[in-house]
Amino acid sequence: MGARRIKILYCITKANWGGAQKYVYDLATSLPSDKYDVSVLVGAHGTLVDKLQTAGIRTLCLGNLLRDVNLFKDFFSFIKLYKIFLEEKPDIVHLNSSKMGIMGSFVARLVMIRKIIFTGHGWAFNEDRSKLQKKILYILYRLTVFFSHITIAVSEQTKKQVLSKGNNKKVMVIRNGLEQISFFEQKLARDKILEKLPLNMDLQNRFWLGTISELHKNKGLKYMIEALHLLDIATEDKCTLPIFIIIGDGERREKLVERIARYNLQNYVFLVGRIDGAEKYLKAFDLFTLTSITEALPYVILEAGQAGLPIIASGVGGIPEIITDMQNGILVRPMDPVEIKKALDFLIGRPEKRAVFGLNIQAKILTDFSKQKMVNETMEVYNS
Repeated sequence: MGARRIKILYCITKANWGGAQKYVYDLATSLPSDKYDVSVLVGAHGTLVDKLQTAGIRTLCLGNLLRDVNLFKDFFSFIKLYKIFLEEKPDIVHLNSSKMGIMGSFVARLVMIRKIIFTGHGWAFNEDRSKLQKKILYILYRLTVFFSHITIAVSEQTKKQVLSKGNNKKVMVIRNGLEQISFFEQKLARDKILEKLPLNMDLQNRFWLGTISELHKNKGLKYMIEALHLLDIATEDKCTLPIFIIIGDGERREKLVERIARYNLQNYVFLVGRIDGAEKYLKAFDLFTLTSITEALPYVILEAGQAGLPIIASGVGGIPEIITDMQNGILVRPMDPVEIKKALDFLIGRPEKRAVFGLNIQAKILTDFSKQKMVNETMEVYNS
């Protein structure tokens, strides 16, 4: 008889398809099935559940755990989570996302789970909130770290921000990693994107700026749109104008549409919506941007780097651990349209720099950010 498999229960609040969900999916589907018995618990049904079930991973659903605070629903989620932990009896609970981390680490202690792991994909106290909210969130994160046996931070900066002082052996860094992506070549990727736009314009040969992003205020898309307005593109030769393609959807869509109209950029900025497997389309772009207000270690930067794209990104969170300014990309201050505009001016007019940056970032991603490296380092935590 072989050794008993280690039973792991991954837990995450939202089941949409973002960085934290990709992380859970990659780990859950990559662990050796002869050594690990894997299940995933989500707060509500979504894309992650569909992908996991297609991959043959067992899923459970709380049904009413939302990202925002709702005392009535959160109380029943707490009770249900307690019952699930008792019934499942996992050896390891691996928590992801803020709310599941805070609630799950406390419940797992009550049930006396043998090993409680929390992955910090980013801290909500970095968002645009009141000082009181930020203070409360910081305390709650510190409690999550306290209740967890191990906290995994996806970048050094993410680790530093949750520690009050010095080093802490309970918090360690394991960076996100990618497997090799099968990209569409540029013309095919552009054709497929243009099919999704109700246009009669010839955009195939224009300069393409692009991003893949949830339409959320944390992503700072309005600052990128303002930077394009500062380029004064409406007065330029139409044949050489850059266009900006935004792949993704979210709560800020209508706000962004209004801003695009305010600056008269309807023929230059296009909201494509969500595309399944969006990373395959990255080579459609000549230049990738991510002008976020807050990030931890975004997968999309790794994906754009693997595609060999020059990148302009906010110097927040763990992004400077991927991009070295003016060597393999350009880092800009968050919420600064003028600085974004200067970076755009610099790279749009220098194809040789774009080529060098693209080759440099691609080499770094392939060397330092593989999915297998992330999985191996995480298994070491499980087995320790």
